[in-house]
Amino acid sequence: MRLIRLGAEPSAIGADVRAALTACGAGTQALGGVALIGVQPPDCPVPLDAIVVLPKGVLVIVGVDLPDPALKLEAPLGGQWTIDGWPLVAQDGAPNPATEAVAAATAVAQRIQAMRAEPLPVSTVVAVGPFVDQVVQPTVDLNRGVRVLHPKPSTLLSAARELATSTVPCTAEHAVKLLAILQTTGTPPDARSLLSEGFSDAVSDLASASTMLIPKAAMRPLISRKRLPGKLTWPYLAVAAVVALILVGWLIVALPGDDKPADATPAPTSTQPTTVVVDGTTFVPKEMKKDQDCQAQAFGDVKAWLNANDCGVLLRATYETTVQGKPATVLVADMDLYDAPSAKSLHAVVVLPGSGGVHGLDGKPLENAAFANGTKGSHVTLAFAVWSGGAGDSTLDPIAKQALRLPTTR
Repeated sequence: MRLIRLGAEPSAIGADVRAALTACGAGTQALGGVALIGVQPPDCPVPLDAIVVLPKGVLVIVGVDLPDPALKLEAPLGGQWTIDGWPLVAQDGAPNPATEAVAAATAVAQRIQAMRAEPLPVSTVVAVGPFVDQVVQPTVDLNRGVRVLHPKPSTLLSAARELATSTVPCTAEHAVKLLAILQTTGTPPDARSLLSEGFSDAVSDLASASTMLIPKAAMRPLISRKRLPGKLTWPYLAVAAVVALILVGWLIVALPGDDKPADATPAPTSTQPTTVVVDGTTFVPKEMKKDQDCQAQAFGDVKAWLNANDCGVLLRATYETTVQGKPATVLVADMDLYDAPSAKSLHAVVVLPGSGGVHGLDGKPLENAAFANGTKGSHVTLAFAVWSGGAGDSTLDPIAKQALRLPTTR
């Protein structure tokens, strides 16, 4: 197992969690996978002691510090926890701390689903300490995929083997995308290095796949087709040659020579930009750019979504216009995502405040830009408007909405 420490553990028992995961060692001899220590994914209500991404599942580990060591902890999800027969009273009045842990795991699962990453089962592990000799859980809670335990290598290994049970192992390439979605800082490991942690190689899996289930297609007898007799070939060629000579002669006569131009009007030396008028506002196109690597030009949650999903092409175009006598600059970005469900999924991310966007043609995001967005078919369109040479404000909101109708190609 590979450990990536992104921050400090929020609980005291988190140190024991990290020690137990470290004891699993590198590679797949004990467990495999990647553990993110001290991580808080976006939309997760609390910081987490660890998220363990395994080839067959994801474990969300939340640490709970008990007031004293215990011989026996009774830990029902829907009822009062007791320590050696005494009720555990939380400062916030909650009957037990598992509610917060389950909510955190649910948030992680929802983020994975929203970003359309590999659909691995997400389970909850509540790590309790400083010490608990025996934990008693109702069977119904165990069947829900929740484990309450004192973190040791043996208990974590047992939980991982019981909870990470996906029938389709996660590939190394999908694991990279999944880690990029869950961690907000740093760079996830490359796919090649994750092969040693138990994640499968998509190419190897494809090469070793059995073809016994592919039915044989019945071979139809070839139907012979008659060719035209060879003696007909030369007459046709002769006729074609005569027609070609007649056309060449006609062109020589019809086209004027260099000393007599057919049109006395000189051709323009440069193409003038064509203005585009939307609802009475005139936009002058300036630059246009096409990129195949969509995620490299994005930032924030938009970048995270693109890292986990396919994007066909990104088209960006800049325009200039005048608003109330002041010059303004507009950026329009169009992303082709191959199909309408993908476009709707990304659009659901885009509409959230602070979810990021697309860089300008200079590789930097526009400052405080007025923003508008839309989706149609497999395309998601973003529009940004700022005052030329400066930031934007709410005055430019109507301009951004109009810009959604501007073309991104000439």
